[in-house]
Amino acid sequence: MEHNIYLYILVAAVVSCMIRVLPLTLIRKKIKNPFLQSFLYYVPYVTLAVMTFPAMLAAPQYPVAGILALAVGIAAAWKGLNMVSIAVLCCGVVFVCETAMVLFR
Repeated sequence: MEHNIYLYILVAAVVSCMIRVLPLTLIRKKIKNPFLQSFLYYVPYVTLAVMTFPAMLAAPQYPVAGILALAVGIAAAWKGLNMVSIAVLCCGVVFVCETAMVLFR
């Protein structure tokens, strides 16, 4: 069983390295396809959203707090606030909402 963990680490390292090395070695010219450019542009944002959205609903004690924080965060981003301000604002919304839920139950 202990020997398998080294194999798992090795496979994970090889896969992680290949994901980073292959595009650099295979794609040498500038990407001119507008669809592919836009796809690659949005990949980091989609990845962040896919990781963040479920956590916003699962992390708070009450999912309503996460949904409300999401709505406030979207509105704050729409207004042009920076990321730190949005994060602090969303944390405050979750704190106030969960405190209110505990006090009024």
